[in-house]
Amino acid sequence: MAGQKTDQRDVYVGQRIAEQRRKASLTQKRVAESFGMSAAQLQKYEKGTNRISAVHLDIFSRMTGVPLEYFFQGAPRLDETSGGFSETAQQAYRAEGSLQNLAEAVARHLSDTLPDTVRRDIAAAAQVLSKRLSD
Repeated sequence: MAGQKTDQRDVYVGQRIAEQRRKASLTQKRVAESFGMSAAQLQKYEKGTNRISAVHLDIFSRMTGVPLEYFFQGAPRLDETSGGFSETAQQAYRAEGSLQNLAEAVARHLSDTLPDTVRRDIAAAAQVLSKRLSD
């Protein structure tokens, strides 16, 4: 993570961390100790000066009982990341000319980015679609 610039998403996530820490009546020192770092480092996460790791965010999520998705709900999206998936999907389709390859790229992306409940809903919808199209 060294050298990565933080952006408005890091500030947003940091604000949500600070908000939940206070709601859970946790001090920066207590949370930082559970991460194995200084309170000053946690403060940098909360301000968005430094980007928090997925592992630390997962630990914090468990400490507060707040799902990981909460920290990203409503987060700003940046232009550089908005087209990534569609580009990958288009490349998969063009490379083989197969809708099955496109479906595989979509499935991989959804599996990597969505929570289990949403993935299950999408899978159920796909089963209905499959049944209707094969009748």
